[in-house]
Amino acid sequence: MEATEYLSVYRHSLAHILVKAIIEIYGKEVQYAIGPQIDDGAYYDFVLPEGTKLSDADFKTIEDKMREIIKRREEWTRVEVSKDEALEIFRDQKFKKELIQDLPDDEIITIYKTGDDFVDLCRGPHVENSQELMKSAYKVHSTSMAYWRGDEKRDRLQRVYFYAFPNKDELKKHMQMIQEARERDHKKIGAAQDLFMFSDSAPGMPYWLPRGWTLYQELLKYSREIQKEHGYQEISAPLINNKKLWLISGHWAHYLNNMFIVPGVEGHVQADAEIDEVLENLSDSLDQTKAVKINAGSVIYNRENIDTMAAKPMNCPNAMTAYKRTNHSYKELPLRYSEYDVLHRKEKSGQMNGLFRVQEFRQDDDHTFVMESQIKDEIADIISIADEIYGTFGVTYKAELSTRPDDFMGEIEVWDRAEAGLKEILDEKYGEGGYEINEGDGAFYGPKIDLQIKDALGREWQCGTIQLDFQLPHNFGLKYTTPEGTEAMPVVIHRAIYGSLERFIGIIIENFKGNFPFWLSPYQVAIVPIRETHNEYARKVEKILTENGIRVEADYADKNMRTKIKEFKLFKDPYILVLGDHEAEENMVSLNIRGSNKQVQNVPLDDFVEMCKKMNREHSLELLQSL
Repeated sequence: MEATEYLSVYRHSLAHILVKAIIEIYGKEVQYAIGPQIDDGAYYDFVLPEGTKLSDADFKTIEDKMREIIKRREEWTRVEVSKDEALEIFRDQKFKKELIQDLPDDEIITIYKTGDDFVDLCRGPHVENSQELMKSAYKVHSTSMAYWRGDEKRDRLQRVYFYAFPNKDELKKHMQMIQEARERDHKKIGAAQDLFMFSDSAPGMPYWLPRGWTLYQELLKYSREIQKEHGYQEISAPLINNKKLWLISGHWAHYLNNMFIVPGVEGHVQADAEIDEVLENLSDSLDQTKAVKINAGSVIYNRENIDTMAAKPMNCPNAMTAYKRTNHSYKELPLRYSEYDVLHRKEKSGQMNGLFRVQEFRQDDDHTFVMESQIKDEIADIISIADEIYGTFGVTYKAELSTRPDDFMGEIEVWDRAEAGLKEILDEKYGEGGYEINEGDGAFYGPKIDLQIKDALGREWQCGTIQLDFQLPHNFGLKYTTPEGTEAMPVVIHRAIYGSLERFIGIIIENFKGNFPFWLSPYQVAIVPIRETHNEYARKVEKILTENGIRVEADYADKNMRTKIKEFKLFKDPYILVLGDHEAEENMVSLNIRGSNKQVQNVPLDDFVEMCKKMNREHSLELLQSL
């Protein structure tokens, strides 16, 4: 048995041991739902006796009971049963009964018995005897609330998580990694450094505070600088659009559950003639019937209130609209429209996680309109941008090709051509086998290349994306004039490198542990005059630094110098300048360098300014320790 398969089997088996332990502790009335293995262990969902709410204090009791059960060396028995037999066996378990009732009548149902007093509905496989789990190392570590089958209208369950590894050494290493992750937690660092906050008034929508917003703007500035070098033009479009736009794009049929809807004027019904005009205008290149079929998918358009509006979850339909405003020649292509507007995507409350998964965010979006003959060169240029930007942050990435999903738009032949083109590009860039293929994970309008970056803890995050789209140009009736004077349809390349800026910031907060590179730090230099008599020189230094584009904060209050330094260190400013008589007389500065216990003295102010400008100009990853 391979190591990964072995891990799966024994983690799944330990999940059964967890259930048995919970029942022995809290009684036969415990309702148990599902309990899959996950990357570092497993979890199981329960409804416990009324008034029972698990906490950290209960974890050791549960672990001890699991250990006791394992030591009994009980046999595990797989049994095939009929649907009726299964319903009888689990007659007192509501969740198991529902799962069984959803199965086809001819389904082969398997149960696993552990000892004489516990049975669970499961496909397996499992260990043959509990003694096989004797050397395993596990730790119950957390509990949370979950809804049955993820439905907020269904039963509330208590979910119990545990780590599980083959031995104590691997569990110890994992626990050390978890501790490191806690220390790097972007939510913790974000609060400590006053970068962002959340409020119940806007779930999953971050408030960016002055320090955090400065960092945010520096990321945008850097992106804009690079895009300008590569011929991008920036546009901005409305945040809320009429439903008819989302019908054209296909989002109304394919993405409606993730959109924030703004209802139309109550009681207002447009005349048939007005509705017909709207449908006719959905696409100049499509007749009315076909427009409804393509743009609304399987939705039958019933002339409901066309005034309904929706906050945009994506920028692409607006980029199509901007392109269509005028006629275009092949000489204008590639035409690159970058956009940083706010997006909104509705998420379930349990799915939101700090900056990693939010309901309001920005992307470094671009929609490039190209001829088919330009696709290869354009994507190569996009990948070169990704190499440059990710290299600036010291992160590595891998490419993944995502292919046609089940709910795709358009013709299969077009999809096949697009996927073949992307494979050819990836083969040339990374070599055959140098990237992964995710079957069925493409966008509904086209295949895509996802760029997965690896963080400081080895976790992978999908940030960048390059999507090839033949569908939206067709739906919007986009054209350009060819060298021969005929009309042709452009191909659209959707592109982002940061992806969600919120997610990217969360990743770099954790990567740098809050110790941001100089060019990105909210404040780059903190100034500490030793006494009030040194404030005049300190203000002179602040003015010179600010005039040279260096972000400065200073503390001119009449308090102890060490107190000032300690307070600035909490915000992890790269340099703290300590200014006294000597520095003022010689036009110098003394430096406390972040991460170093030493102080660098007698640094000419002009030299320090040039050093700071150099790090800003070069987007240096490391702090310069000396001139």
